[in-house]
Amino acid sequence: MNTVYKAAALLLVSATLFSCGNGKEAQTAPVAPPPAIPVTTIQQQTVTGYTEYPTTIEGIINSDVRAKTSGYIETVLVDEGQKVRKGQVLFELETQSLSQDASAAKARINLAQVEVNKLIPLVEKKIISPVQLETAKANLEQAKANYSSVSANISYATIKSPIDGYVGSINFREGSLVSPSDATPLTKVSEISQVYAFFSFNEAQYIDHLQRYEGKTKAERIQNSPDLSLILANGKVYSEKGRIQTSSGQINQSTGTIQIRAAFNNPNELLTNGNSGKIRFPITYKDAIVVPQSATFEQQKDIIIYTLDKDNKIKATLIKVEGTVNNLYVVKSGLKVGDKIVITGINKLRNGATISPQDTPFEKAIAPIDPLFKN
Repeated sequence: MNTVYKAAALLLVSATLFSCGNGKEAQTAPVAPPPAIPVTTIQQQTVTGYTEYPTTIEGIINSDVRAKTSGYIETVLVDEGQKVRKGQVLFELETQSLSQDASAAKARINLAQVEVNKLIPLVEKKIISPVQLETAKANLEQAKANYSSVSANISYATIKSPIDGYVGSINFREGSLVSPSDATPLTKVSEISQVYAFFSFNEAQYIDHLQRYEGKTKAERIQNSPDLSLILANGKVYSEKGRIQTSSGQINQSTGTIQIRAAFNNPNELLTNGNSGKIRFPITYKDAIVVPQSATFEQQKDIIIYTLDKDNKIKATLIKVEGTVNNLYVVKSGLKVGDKIVITGINKLRNGATISPQDTPFEKAIAPIDPLFKN
């Protein structure tokens, strides 16, 4: 029995020594250093971003050309796109039937005049009642009025341009029967030395726009708003700058938008009625807090950035974004000047982790990254 006890005691001592040896090894095992991560310190910047809105172009004056009398088009004297002057003849209607009506109306005037002349001496001699003469005079005036109406229709058969401008699409050609009640005009003449660009703000954008610029009235705020650029349909920037002139004055209840009208000079007549494009609207954020978009990530539609505390521990911080400028977020809330943020490697980090911060100048941290491949 003593031999058994001695063997058990030896095993117990060996186990104890082995356990103590492992403890020393665990305590002296090397600890991995915190990862080196680039960080930067938040500063204020003044940046300008751009928003774009689809737009349609119209001449400052667009005048429908319509027939004032019914008739068949006899001659079309202009072509689409042609420059015309105010008063220039554009269309001529067939007037043969109108001329016949005019001749008949003239004959009725002569007949009524003869009747009046015949009755005057009879009234003077009191052979007939003055009422008969007055009736004859009324018939004469009616005949003159009919003739004037027919003569006016003849003059209406010559259709002239109401303004200086350019002829649009010609919707009716020779032989077409036209009338004042036609829904479609004969053509449209547009004055395009200056053009209007129409686009829309939603309600929030409209309020932001008015609040962003100084002025006691809406007109003053619009006057103090910046110049606009026009992106043409081919993607190029139009050479002339534009200005907002006015808004429609009320929100469209069905779309939730308000129409804005900007004006652009068109000295080279490059723009014309019906052009499309995009209005590029500049928004300047003065002394704003900005961060690289690449330094953030989204979590359930919230935008998160890692900030650094004095113990070099990172914290997931929610930020509110006011706008975007190129590769930057303009921060409305969640950060302040002097805060330190992680700028790269965020996908490898976890909230509360300790890092070894590598300071990066702010200007370098927010600089855009050149693409690896360029067209």
